[in-house]
Amino acid sequence: MNPAVMPTYGRTDVQFVRGEGAWLIDHQGERYLDGLSGLGVVALGHANPAVAQALSEQSQQLLHTSNLYRIPGQEHLAERLAKLSGMDNMFFGNSGAEACECAIKIARMFGHQKGFSDPTIIVMDSAFHGRTMATLTATGNRKVHAGFEPLVSGFLRVPFNDVDSIEKIAATTNQVTAIFVEPIQGEGGIQVPDEDYLPRLRGICDANDWLLIIDEVQSGNARTGQYFCYQHSGILPDLVTTAKGLGNGVPIGVCMARGAAAHLFKPGNHGSTFGGNPLSCAAANAVLDEFERLNIIDHAAQMGDYLLQQFRTRLAGENAVKDIRGKGLMLGIELNAPCTELVQRAFERHLLINVTADTVIRMLPPLIINQEEADQLCETLCDLIRGL
Repeated sequence: MNPAVMPTYGRTDVQFVRGEGAWLIDHQGERYLDGLSGLGVVALGHANPAVAQALSEQSQQLLHTSNLYRIPGQEHLAERLAKLSGMDNMFFGNSGAEACECAIKIARMFGHQKGFSDPTIIVMDSAFHGRTMATLTATGNRKVHAGFEPLVSGFLRVPFNDVDSIEKIAATTNQVTAIFVEPIQGEGGIQVPDEDYLPRLRGICDANDWLLIIDEVQSGNARTGQYFCYQHSGILPDLVTTAKGLGNGVPIGVCMARGAAAHLFKPGNHGSTFGGNPLSCAAANAVLDEFERLNIIDHAAQMGDYLLQQFRTRLAGENAVKDIRGKGLMLGIELNAPCTELVQRAFERHLLINVTADTVIRMLPPLIINQEEADQLCETLCDLIRGL
């Protein structure tokens, strides 16, 4: 590996130079089926022509002005996302971590305006919200924390999918200002909560005047067969964070707010030099255009159901398999033992996947994946699991 690059990743020794839809091509011309879509980013596949055209046209007009001035593409994108999400307004950054950092700041300001001396946010075990100091602390993974102490104060951690533990906190603690939760835990192992989990959290927040913050960085932008995963539950959060699939590879993150949370920030409270600039918003608007043109939400739901059924049928009775779960094209196969070696074995079969939480094979294929590609992904992976 190149010593000029800081070794923060355990990289596979391959150089991808080109992409075509659900496929990546390396410098030797070998083709790989991308079952991970750049960690859930390339929702429309690689080298989408409409996104490429939008970037080309925008780059010839204007790349950046800063948020000291109005940005027409940003305003148009904000209006579209507000309609899709049910939120009132939004702040644009460059990543999911920045979007989550913004939500944390809003929650703290909400608490201070209520007179709290120590506004506290309830977060979940096994969560992942980013790698800034605040989002790292909100993340429920000790491996991510190690070496970066002291962590940021103001967080209470509870088990995921456990409403009773939150109700106990509500009865005994008066400094809580928000609940911060993923509707499906991605890095935590594609953990899908009970159907009534988010509605019950919404009820607790309403009863206690807390904000409900939903992290849709990975699960949003049509990934689960709704535009946002919380829409499966029929609730509206107070804050929603998203990124990844919104830009199809161009960095963009958004913190969306509703009600009281939408009116806390004033000029000077928060900012981002690059956030929501003309180029990133041109990409995101092109993505939304393509989602509409291709009816991508329904396609993701259908292909997700198809893959889930295929895996459950083909792996029925396999002793190595503990559970198969997911929504839309956010899928996980949990095995009974650590299985990180499957990443390399799949790579050797020209399939890109990853393993999270040591035992869960995570799949986040491009939302444009077709049935033939889905069958190839399923057949290859099932063959590898049977060979354990």
